[in-house]
Amino acid sequence: MKRRRNALLPMIILASGLAGLPAWCHAADAADWSYTGPKGPARWGKLDKSYALCAEGTAQSPIDIPDGDVRKGDLPPILFNYKQSPLKIVDDGHTVRVDYAPDSWITVAGTRYELVGFHFRNPSEHKIDRKGHDMEAQLVHKAKDGKLAVVAVLLRQGNENALLKTLWSHVPQAKGRENLVDAVKISAVGLLPPSKDYYTYAGSLTTPPCTEDVTWFLLKTPVQVSAEQIARFARIYPLNARPVQPRNDRDIQGSP
Repeated sequence: MKRRRNALLPMIILASGLAGLPAWCHAADAADWSYTGPKGPARWGKLDKSYALCAEGTAQSPIDIPDGDVRKGDLPPILFNYKQSPLKIVDDGHTVRVDYAPDSWITVAGTRYELVGFHFRNPSEHKIDRKGHDMEAQLVHKAKDGKLAVVAVLLRQGNENALLKTLWSHVPQAKGRENLVDAVKISAVGLLPPSKDYYTYAGSLTTPPCTEDVTWFLLKTPVQVSAEQIARFARIYPLNARPVQPRNDRDIQGSP
């Protein structure tokens, strides 16, 4: 049985209990900022005092990763423990977002980050050697101390992705509405490539308020999605990606 719930209620609950919320849980009205026009990325830092880091921050995301300048070595593996979750999907006015049930996580160097949810960007926000991809999935995690870790997965045109097929068939028809589909169970494993080699750096949220102290893990291997799946998302969001930001001599590490 499918039920519709207002997306604002869970966002308000999260806002009351979590500091430094991921962008997809931000409770700001969709009209507060945009990806184009007078409220676009170049103006975010001027739209509200709480968005000041969007203009003044020195560790902003996304970035263009120069593979030749990356400090490569034996990085600790990302250990994924993703379980199934009932489908909760919302079009929040800036992206299509999936809120994930508790008890799924990643572990990196002994630190456990709980998977809170994931969302999509068109085109990809991160670039590697100036090359972008068709889309990007961003899986947001939160540690016990409140720090955020985002696993970014590059999406490129190829074969149909089974998880996206399920998600796109349940996207709400109206913005700001959430579909809770009890009968449908999903797994974020469907967004992961076989190889988990990655780049990592210290960055920020890629939407206002552009909070910094976010650890990014960008998986090197893209995941295939079909041309129709890319086009279907583009009909909803023709552009919802922040331009790359200055690197500012940040340390970027990568798997060999």
